[in-house]
Amino acid sequence: MIRHVVHFTWSDTADEARRAETLAALRRLPEQVPGSLAFTVAPDAGLVEGNAHTVLVADFPDAETFRAYASDPTHLAVIAEHVRPILAARSAVQYEL
Repeated sequence: MIRHVVHFTWSDTADEARRAETLAALRRLPEQVPGSLAFTVAPDAGLVEGNAHTVLVADFPDAETFRAYASDPTHLAVIAEHVRPILAARSAVQYEL
C-alpha cells in the first residue's frame, strides 16, 4: 500500500472562503478519481506556530494506482483551478505501508 501525504501552505491573499472552496474541491477527489482506499483533507489544528495550513493524506493499494490518480485529468484540474492560485508552499511524500 502507498500513502500519499501533502502539506499545503496557502498564500496571504487566500481568504477563508477561497481556502474552504479549495478544501471542498480536494475532498471531492475520491468521488471523481477512482483508486484511493482512504482519503483525508483537513486544516491544521493550529496547535503549533509555523505549521502548514492543510494536509491531504491518501492511501492507494499500489504505486500504479497512485500514479493513475496523480496524472488523472480531474485531479490535475483541481490543482490548476483551486490549489495553485493560492499556493505559497507544498511538500509531499509517498511511502509504502
